[in-house]
Amino acid sequence: MGSHLKLPIPLLISTAFVFTLVACTAATDSNLVGNAATTGTNTTNERVTTGNLVSKGLPEMPAALVQDMQRYRNTRNASFAGFIDGEMLVKTRFGETNQLHRVAGPGQARAQFTFFGEPIGEVAIPRSQPNRQQGSFIFTKDVGGSEFYQLFNYDLTTGQHEMLSDGESRYSSVLFSNQGAQFAYTSTERDSLHFDIYVRTNTTEPRRVVTSDGGSWVALDWSADDSKLLVLKYISRNISYLFEVDVTSGEKTLLAGADGTTFIGGAVYAPGSNNIYYVSDAQRQFSTLLRLDRRSGKSEVLTADLPWSVEGMVRAPGGDHIAFSVNDDGLSTLYLLNTKTGVRRKVPNLPASIIGNMEFTPDAQQLVLTLSRPTRPTDVYTLDLSAGEANTGLQQWTHSEVGGLDVEAFVEPQLIRYPSFDEVDGKPRSIPAFVFSPKTPGPHPVLILIHGGPEAQYRPQFSATIQYYVNEIGLTVIAPNVRGSAGYGKDYLKLDNGMLREDSVKDIGALLDWIDGQPQLDADKVVVFGGSYGGYMVLASMVNYPTRIAAGVDVVGISDFVTFLENTQPYRQDLRRVEYGDERVPEMRAFLEKIAPLGRVDKIQRPLLVAQGFNDPRVPASESEQIVSALEAAGVPVWYLLFMDEGHGFRKKSNSDLASAAYVMFLQKFVL
Repeated sequence: MGSHLKLPIPLLISTAFVFTLVACTAATDSNLVGNAATTGTNTTNERVTTGNLVSKGLPEMPAALVQDMQRYRNTRNASFAGFIDGEMLVKTRFGETNQLHRVAGPGQARAQFTFFGEPIGEVAIPRSQPNRQQGSFIFTKDVGGSEFYQLFNYDLTTGQHEMLSDGESRYSSVLFSNQGAQFAYTSTERDSLHFDIYVRTNTTEPRRVVTSDGGSWVALDWSADDSKLLVLKYISRNISYLFEVDVTSGEKTLLAGADGTTFIGGAVYAPGSNNIYYVSDAQRQFSTLLRLDRRSGKSEVLTADLPWSVEGMVRAPGGDHIAFSVNDDGLSTLYLLNTKTGVRRKVPNLPASIIGNMEFTPDAQQLVLTLSRPTRPTDVYTLDLSAGEANTGLQQWTHSEVGGLDVEAFVEPQLIRYPSFDEVDGKPRSIPAFVFSPKTPGPHPVLILIHGGPEAQYRPQFSATIQYYVNEIGLTVIAPNVRGSAGYGKDYLKLDNGMLREDSVKDIGALLDWIDGQPQLDADKVVVFGGSYGGYMVLASMVNYPTRIAAGVDVVGISDFVTFLENTQPYRQDLRRVEYGDERVPEMRAFLEKIAPLGRVDKIQRPLLVAQGFNDPRVPASESEQIVSALEAAGVPVWYLLFMDEGHGFRKKSNSDLASAAYVMFLQKFVL
């Protein structure tokens, strides 16, 4: 299969938690009702333990509400994972978690073949014969949301799996060589702190080829003879470096990013030539596709005419074509580039969607796409490249269920821009936002959905929960991309860094002003909802606008940047200090303490729901524990859900369902 790049940066260094209220993974209706029934009424500060849930203040969950939500909670999504023996592998859920399924052809039945209690993470399939003859592939899996992913080899003949890693370190970004005899991966196994690149086979000991001296390393592509690797050194969302490393000697050659001010998204070799294709925002606001000529050392920008960022790239087997997608104001546009002729064409007639998990089929005649649309579940498609300009060759391989719902009743979002407090070129800065509006007459209560990251972007992918909020309880959902969001140029991305942190909170204040002027919206019934960094934004908004917000929902959120930076996993600390500031510097520590919602709890006047995973390696559970305790001491109504078998978000369906029902009860009590 062709080498491929998926943007943003792979999971080992991804910091974004884009909480989009997507239906996660889950149990049966009876399990959920059982959990709800035994939770009981808990309106005191006592903690109640029910299975893996520890809760405070959570009332008894009405069975009617749980039942009403199940049509929406039982929608599914599917994503592409690779090819094995001519069949497609996809990840989807038919039980509690996302598992692997085989699909023989477009629209054919899915056959599940992994059945773990924890969801499958990455999947890496050999491109060539040595491992294919053995009928195996590698996947990653953690325990309880800890994100300490381990490597497993799955034998397709026996159905057995074997752990290849040490059971303690973190592993990710597996990349098989062209001949399939070896694979590269990233791990913290040297010192539990730094991300190094290793190379090994299934039967040999790992051989470290790149040692971290700061930043995080990930392998992107193998050279045609498997003697070299293109590798990325990631410092932050604004700084990264592209190297070529000799697999035998470990010698590194810097190829791009020497100025130390450039973001590089990824790179692939062009086999049979001296060219390397890579994605970078060098000296530009947006990431472009470039071609590096190894003979001259010069790079040529290939997409200078496209006013948005290249977000993903995949090279066809043989290297004659590259497919890449562009993030066009939140939606994806697909292009094909002939690497021999230099001719580029836009692929027409694709549905307005977000493209992910691109890969060419082994014969290079088709392109696999995972498409996500706001009114359709995420599913896997193939595009027949021989169809040419007419583009009549789009075939849907998976047809994810929608719980018996009428998809024609789902609501499309409207993209709006509202003015904020500062100016650009003499005009108010505009902040983009997606608005999901009920079809019934207003004025409607409002839910402001704030993404995490902060270097992420809300994009209108499918969310059954948003559709439930809009269609069933009459909420208008507004998802803003406040300053600091990705997708709008690197200057916009930097607007909330360091001492500018609360400027993004002011963007929420500007949105409240905009809501005040909309007759179809009820400005007295506004709730803020966010996860991870979005959870911090919820708390900060409730501090800064205490009487303008009716309630808040904080999911795995940061309550104090100093305690967060001190307690997040050690392998994440330096990465996050680049974005938030270094708490070890007295001036920065004083600023972070000044803006911490934990230190300003006396400003919060309205009810809050806090939800947290006990095993969260990113935002530790102590962040939620301390804000809950402080709010209780201040007499502010607070509900608390602590899932003991989850991490940074809720991946098991029973937990996700229970949390979603709690959110609705909370909204009904305090907002609706």
